[in-house]
Amino acid sequence: MTDDGASTEVTWPDLLAHPAVWEESVLGAPIGLMAFHGGLETGTAEIARRAAALSGASLYVVEQPAELRWHVPSRSVDPHHSPQLRDWLDHVEVAVALHGYGRVRQPRRVLIGGTNRALAGRLAVVLGARLPELQVVADLDDIPRELRGLHPANPVNRPSGRGVQVELPPSARDPRLDRHLPGRVGEALAELVRGYLDATTLP
Repeated sequence: MTDDGASTEVTWPDLLAHPAVWEESVLGAPIGLMAFHGGLETGTAEIARRAAALSGASLYVVEQPAELRWHVPSRSVDPHHSPQLRDWLDHVEVAVALHGYGRVRQPRRVLIGGTNRALAGRLAVVLGARLPELQVVADLDDIPRELRGLHPANPVNRPSGRGVQVELPPSARDPRLDRHLPGRVGEALAELVRGYLDATTLP
């Protein structure tokens, strides 16, 4: 079971084959935003789309109806079963995957995992400056093991430059809890994308 009580007894091909599940891929900049638990982890797909629209980032989203509640572990999200995901991962250099978690004792903590620790540190600085009401945690030792996003099969770690996994608490992604904060998270992610693109295009 996930923190939100969703079932894990489903495969990635099962999820993609469901008629009510939507898979979306946009090939844009060489840095990409992912939200493959959209609809299950409230607000993650919407934030990813907003950040991509503001910055030109590549975008990969899988969205399911909220009532479906099918959870596929990140390490099981296999590009072998999705041509869109395979092409997307081949296109981007680095990725940022948005996830949702909910723990009563950590209502304002944003957890920055993934194997690209330089990008994780950069994102922590951006989020900390733009969203001071949140506690941004980038120290892997301070992140629960199951939320660190370090498995090599996790799609966020598959691009050539690997990536960053962002675990957002409900207050940072659910507009029913905070009307403005999810949009501001999207704006902060767009700033990260623009900063990455500026840095990689310098002569």
